[in-house]
Amino acid sequence: MYLPPHDPHVDDPMRFKPLFRIHLMERKAATVECMYGHKGPHHGHIQIVKKDEFSTKCNQTDHHRMSGGRQEEFRTWLREEWGRTLEDIFHEHMQELILMKFIYTSQYDNCLTYRRIYLPPSRPDDLIKPGLFKGTYGSHGLEIVMLSFHGRRARGTKITGDPNIPAGQQTVEIDLRHRIQLPDLENQRNFNELSRLVLEVRERVRQEQQEGGHEAGEGRGQQGPRESQPSPAQPRVEAPSRGPDGTPGEDSGKPGDASAAAEPPAQCGQGQPFVLPVGVSSRNEDYPRTCRMCFYGTGLIAGHGFTSPERTPGVFILFDEDRFGFVWLELKSFSLYSRVQATFRNADAPSPQAFDEMLKNIQSLTS
Repeated sequence: MYLPPHDPHVDDPMRFKPLFRIHLMERKAATVECMYGHKGPHHGHIQIVKKDEFSTKCNQTDHHRMSGGRQEEFRTWLREEWGRTLEDIFHEHMQELILMKFIYTSQYDNCLTYRRIYLPPSRPDDLIKPGLFKGTYGSHGLEIVMLSFHGRRARGTKITGDPNIPAGQQTVEIDLRHRIQLPDLENQRNFNELSRLVLEVRERVRQEQQEGGHEAGEGRGQQGPRESQPSPAQPRVEAPSRGPDGTPGEDSGKPGDASAAAEPPAQCGQGQPFVLPVGVSSRNEDYPRTCRMCFYGTGLIAGHGFTSPERTPGVFILFDEDRFGFVWLELKSFSLYSRVQATFRNADAPSPQAFDEMLKNIQSLTS
């Protein structure tokens, strides 16, 4: 299992945790051992379900339990997964979310199903190289998101989930047709100004859609074939647009004004000063202070148990090849994402169609 670093250290490397191992014996025999828990390897079972899918089951779940009962198990899990103690967490809402995650994950520690995940295909005209990113999600901690490009849209799909938004859902969607130019630093600090700009662009996008501007793959998260698109370095510059997706993050960057979007793209592409608006929360204050460019986007938020999901407007901020951010307007929060640098062999999709099919499949598991 690859685990994200401890919150909020988004630039730290991933952590590795063995879950099971297989011993190949003579005459094609094999033994399976579960590695979960703190009592060493013990007997397990593995079953091939179908192509690109298998399951493991522990046959000695008493090895997962600790002598101090659930309280000791929770404190150990908290220390290993979060790098904290219970006394470190003062926020009641955060305590609740962490406890929910522990209860949910510990229910399934004896039987797990694995499905193949492809890395997204890359094209020369992509804004940056697609791939896996670690992102800050407020009280949920760090989560893994897959960034992929689909014509005039970019999408962030959750590979790990939380009690609000499960894995497989599109956490953010970026409209590469609607770029936002940041104002000067002083105006970037004004959240009301940011909100006004984003909502103006959302209204403009709605009008465009009503006038027949609906193209394949541009509606409510619907996936279409890759389209020919303006180069992200010089996109068709307009104000932001409203689309489908998002999840609680923490911190907000501030876009610029719709008229400024018509200015030459070089200003932000060469590195423009960036600061979060006052009142926008961020798990990590050590975010980049310059950005390349910004686009309108939408983020997916929901109640516990993925109830009442709603796509809300936000701003995508590209910092460099390996980092981007997203401002959740409604949550007044900012998510910072940093590329997963680990190398995964034999993980490339055999075709763009196979990758799109995989995205649909993992989303259908939690829809």
